[in-house]
Amino acid sequence: MKSRVCELLNIEYPIFQGAMARIADASLAAAVSEAGGLGIIAGGTAPVDYIRNEVRKVKEMTEKPFGVNIMLLSPNAEEIAKMVCEEGVKVVTTGAGTPGKYMSMWKEHGIKVIPVVPSVAIAKRMVRSGADAVVAEGTEAGGHVGELTTMALVPQVVDAVDVPVIAAGGIADGRGISAAFMLGAEGVQVGTRFLAAYECNIHQNYKQKVLNAKDIDTVVTGRSTGHPVRILKNKLARKYMELEAKNAPLDEIEQLGVGALARAVVEGDVDYGSVMAGQIAALVNKEQSCKEIIHEMFTEAEKLLNKEWR
Repeated sequence: MKSRVCELLNIEYPIFQGAMARIADASLAAAVSEAGGLGIIAGGTAPVDYIRNEVRKVKEMTEKPFGVNIMLLSPNAEEIAKMVCEEGVKVVTTGAGTPGKYMSMWKEHGIKVIPVVPSVAIAKRMVRSGADAVVAEGTEAGGHVGELTTMALVPQVVDAVDVPVIAAGGIADGRGISAAFMLGAEGVQVGTRFLAAYECNIHQNYKQKVLNAKDIDTVVTGRSTGHPVRILKNKLARKYMELEAKNAPLDEIEQLGVGALARAVVEGDVDYGSVMAGQIAALVNKEQSCKEIIHEMFTEAEKLLNKEWR
């Protein structure tokens, strides 16, 4: 299962841990990196000092490569963009914007830049600006999503760019990895499966809701606001859908989301908290270490890819 992604980032397995806001901290990132993948600290809207501290924690926990995700619409994006250079971070993934203004600075510091993209047009733009690879994320993913499915998006992005493509959205086992490679991807990004990792510090209520999820238990909220987010169905999701159905004012709809992720992640409120998870949640049915998750996924993928089909 070696690929250009492994060579580019000096990792054993071509798997990224998704940059889940308020979830992907030093504990999770270090465990994934130590297991041979690429652990990623989620910047989200967190202040730069918090992210710097998480970076330093990871360095104490592993000597292997890890990354930081920078949400470019964050008011702290510029500070975090400079901090990763100061702290010697080797990989940056980006979302919610174009990283062009930081590209030369990052390149001067030897940072590999890998934007998350929802379309071919944006993938091309990222590569023109100097991206070393792209994460093509389908709408099956949890959290903020685009429109295209992983099955449709990945091969089109692969055909459009000459850098490695990492597939994301709807991948939770070896079958998903195998499918991604058949579509032309050279790596995968996984978020929801890692929610059930021992090293993932979300509230146990959140974790249990993922473990109990069925195939139709996710819904996308916020399409009317232009900020669609996939979450597990609950009272918060129902309220979102009611407001959107009656064309409520934008401010009223967006107010629902204020503090909702923290309520789920930290407080364990799975009724009125935002329990972000992908459509693949129903395949996540046990708690494991990050090492066990990665090993199990790639063992299954290698068996499938070496299978003789008749």
